[in-house]
Amino acid sequence: MELKLYDTLTREKRAFVPLDPKRVRMYVCGPTVYDFAHIGNARPVIVFDVLFRLLRHLARQGVWDGGRGATEVVYVRNVTDVDDKINARAAERGIDIRALTEETYRNFKQDVAALGCLPPTVEPRATEHIEEMKVLIERLIAHGCAYVADDHVLFEVKKMPAYGRLSKRSLNEMMAGARVEVAPYKRDPMDFVLWKPSKPGEPAWPSPAGIAAPGRPGWHIECSAMAWKHLGETFDIHGGGIDLVFPHHENEIAQSRCAFHAPMMANFWMHNGFLQVEGEKMAKSAGNFVTIRELLADWPGEVLRFNMLRTHYRQPIDWTLRGLEESWKVLDDWYACAEGGPVEPVSGAVLEALLDDLNTPKAIAELHALRSRATHGARQPELDELAASLRLLGFLQETKAQWQTRKRSAPGIDVAKVEALVAARTRARKARNFAESDRIRDELKQMGVVLHDTKDGTTWEIAR
Repeated sequence: MELKLYDTLTREKRAFVPLDPKRVRMYVCGPTVYDFAHIGNARPVIVFDVLFRLLRHLARQGVWDGGRGATEVVYVRNVTDVDDKINARAAERGIDIRALTEETYRNFKQDVAALGCLPPTVEPRATEHIEEMKVLIERLIAHGCAYVADDHVLFEVKKMPAYGRLSKRSLNEMMAGARVEVAPYKRDPMDFVLWKPSKPGEPAWPSPAGIAAPGRPGWHIECSAMAWKHLGETFDIHGGGIDLVFPHHENEIAQSRCAFHAPMMANFWMHNGFLQVEGEKMAKSAGNFVTIRELLADWPGEVLRFNMLRTHYRQPIDWTLRGLEESWKVLDDWYACAEGGPVEPVSGAVLEALLDDLNTPKAIAELHALRSRATHGARQPELDELAASLRLLGFLQETKAQWQTRKRSAPGIDVAKVEALVAARTRARKARNFAESDRIRDELKQMGVVLHDTKDGTTWEIAR
C-alpha cells in the first residue's frame, strides 16, 4: 500500500514515507478560542481526522515498519489561547480571559466530538509553551534573523531567501496583497512580530532579549514552538486551511528553518479548500454565518461530517441545505444495513481511494457500490466491508436505535404529535377503518413524515 499526498510546497502529489518509520508526526493548526467555531472551522478538523484515522490504519498494518505494526502516529492540534481577538472578546463580555478561553475550548471539544472526530494525541495550549517561544526568539536573534525594536522582537524577512516559496509569491506581490502593520520600528514593512509589549489588562510574561517591559508572543511563533516541543525540529505533515498559507504558514517556515538551520520544517504541507454557504462567502453581514453548535441543534454530527467529505478536501465546498438532506438520507440507509458490523476488513477499493490523496468522493462512490452489490446479492461479506469502511471514515458511531432517535429530532418536527398520529393510524387499521388510516397518512405526509409498514409494525422517517 502506498499513500500519496499533495504537497502545497512542491505543488505535486508525492508518495508519503515517514521521516521516522517508528513515529509518524502531524501538526494541524487548531482553534483560536474566543467564540463558537463556525462550519468553515470544522473542515480542517474533519479532513485531518480522516487522515489521522488512515495513518493509524496503515500503521497497524505495518506499512512502514516491515509488517510489525508498531509505528506510532502522533497528531498534534494546538489551541491558541493568547490573541488579540481573545482579549477583545473578554473585554466585550466583561469576563476574565482565562474564563473565556476555558469555556470556548470546552465548547469546541464538545462540537468536534459530535462531528465524530477523535481527540488528537496532544492538544497543546499556547500559554503553556511561552518558554519554548522565548527560546526560539533568542535563537533567531543570535542567528541574526530577528531584532529588537521599541520593546518588540521582529523577524527580518529578508534574512530568509526562500520566503514566499510556499505561497509562490514574491515579496513585492505579498506586500501588495497583504494587510501588514506599518510601524516605524520595523526595518521593512514585511517584517513580522515575534514578541510585543502587553497593554494594561492583557496577558503578560517576562520578555526575552533583555526587554524590560512584560509582553506576549505573536501568533506565528506559537505554532513553531508547539510543533518543535511535541514533534521535533522537522516532522512529516503540517496541515490547515488554505487561508493559512500566507502569512501564517509562510512565517512558521521562516522561523523554524532559521532557528534550527534546517532545510525544511515539514515534509508535507497540506491545506483544505475554502467553504461557502449556498453559493456565497460565509459572513455575518451576509446573514449566512453559521456555527457548528447551531447546525448540531438541527442535524446529527455524522450528517455534517458526511456532507463535508462528499467534496475532495482540496476543492472549494458549497455548503447547502439540499446537500445536508441528501447526506442524511444516505446515512439512514447505511445505518439500516450496516450498523453493528465489524471494524475489518476495510474495502480494498475504499482504501485505494483514500490512499490517493484522501479522495473521499471516490471512497463514497465505492461505498455506494458496495451497498448496491450487497442489496442485489444479499451478501454478508459486502455488508461487513461496508461497515468496516464506514467505521474507518468515522461513521456508525451510534446504534441503529440511537440513530433513529437522532433522526427524529429534525427541525420543525413535533415528535409527540407524530407518534400520536402513528398510533391513531395503527388503531384505525386494526378496526379496518381504512379511510381514517389514509387520512392520517396524508396528514403525516403534509408534515414531511413518511411511513413504512412492516410485519413488525409501522416506522416513520422524515422525508428528504
